[in-house]
Amino acid sequence: MYPTRQGWTVAALAVVLAVLAVVFARPLVLVGSALIGAWLLTHQYRFTRDLEQTVESLSVVQSPARMAVQTGDETPVTLTATREAKTELTLEIAAGLPVTATAIRPFLISLEPGVEQANRTRTVTWPVAGRHTFDKVTVTATDGLFRETMTLGSTPTMIVEELSPPSIHVGEGGDRIATSYGSHESRRTGTGIEPAELREYHPGDTGKRIDWKATARHTTPYVREYEAESDRRTLLVVDHRSSLAMGPQGETKLEALREVALVIARNTRRLNDPLGLVTVGDGGITSYRKLASPAVNYRPVRRQLLALEPTIAADTAVSNRKGTSIKNSTEADLSGSGAFRSSITQLSTVSAGRNSVSFLQRNTTPADAERSFSDLEETDDTFARTLRPFYSDRQRYQERIAEEPLYGATHKGVTNAQNSIWTVICTDDSRPAELRETVSLARQSGNEVLVLLTPSVLYEPGGLADIEQAYDRYVEFEEFRRKLTRTRNVTALEVGPVDRLSAILETGRSKGGYS
Repeated sequence: MYPTRQGWTVAALAVVLAVLAVVFARPLVLVGSALIGAWLLTHQYRFTRDLEQTVESLSVVQSPARMAVQTGDETPVTLTATREAKTELTLEIAAGLPVTATAIRPFLISLEPGVEQANRTRTVTWPVAGRHTFDKVTVTATDGLFRETMTLGSTPTMIVEELSPPSIHVGEGGDRIATSYGSHESRRTGTGIEPAELREYHPGDTGKRIDWKATARHTTPYVREYEAESDRRTLLVVDHRSSLAMGPQGETKLEALREVALVIARNTRRLNDPLGLVTVGDGGITSYRKLASPAVNYRPVRRQLLALEPTIAADTAVSNRKGTSIKNSTEADLSGSGAFRSSITQLSTVSAGRNSVSFLQRNTTPADAERSFSDLEETDDTFARTLRPFYSDRQRYQERIAEEPLYGATHKGVTNAQNSIWTVICTDDSRPAELRETVSLARQSGNEVLVLLTPSVLYEPGGLADIEQAYDRYVEFEEFRRKLTRTRNVTALEVGPVDRLSAILETGRSKGGYS
């Protein structure tokens, strides 16, 4: 309990009168000071008594309309105060909202003297997932001269769940995969704790590795192999360019891919696998975390994934073009390279005696081809003039692909990593040529690649208005996905809403199916 400004004023007045009475020897002034002091003490006693009665009779309840919500939801919260004792105290009551909750206006109610009940409802937003407990309400009681602040009332708990897209399909050609994304087995034998196989003893094996029970059963020495512990170094490459914004609110391509990427990240933590992340927008790399243990990287990677929003491209007409065929788009991007290969085939029949074409008649590396083509620039015969335009087109194509954001992001993540890695590319089907070259880059040195693809036909507004056309476009997507999967060390999976995919597949079955 402490005096208000008015209380301090009255107390100061009593002290001043007492001082003046002593200085000027005026007993009547001293009596006036004593009366003011007594009056102030009487008010203090009455305030203390009323405060005790108020605390005993006061009931304050905080009542959320719902006890479980999703992140970003708004829910009404009602604050109700009731007092049975009739006192002269004014009560100001402030709700005990969790620090993670937000209300547009201050959440306060007031009980004036003689008022027994009051309530107020405010809309509260819950932006952070988790289990949040209300604080007790703060009650400030005053009679004008004295003030006291205390906490009391109910403390309900609100459960806020992460907002996630509806049921997501991850699989191949409409068949959902049964395994958890990111799970793996060792597949190597050596020292470890899980028994793998039993084999005969070979010279050089140490005595510690002999399985004496098996040796006693077979009468010859046997060695027990164990599954060696292994880490799979996982690099997530997440595309959040403007084309990934396609889809209904809360069900976009990016949100579906984010959901799967979060599952993979959780599995790396469970398996203690090193984890890295590269995110790419329309302007290039937007964030990069080198491969590190999940103890270091899991939480930052998770926060980064949850914070991703589609970027804005200067020109999205091509990437968001509705109804564009994957097949046609690919052929357009590679038309020069196709003619280039055809020319190579024809020119390979040229006499093997010519040094300029001898490299075509054996297995060559890209470096060999580069050196041989550079030799062509120094000659001016018919062969060189015929081949040079095709090589020039191919060079321009390679330079254009190298400048694409997804390719550049993957190149940074792969080249900065040491030893083998498992690259998980999360993107859509709007740029097939870039994706194919990116996958080719990621699988170098025998690295495994997982491609998570969102088919545009499953996300376009009104994309199922013409269901048969949608099915034809899904067939084109599936052919592209299968071509990626047929590449060594590459697995490509589709990621999309279950309801839309089911509608398209049902149309396919009525047309005779797709295999």
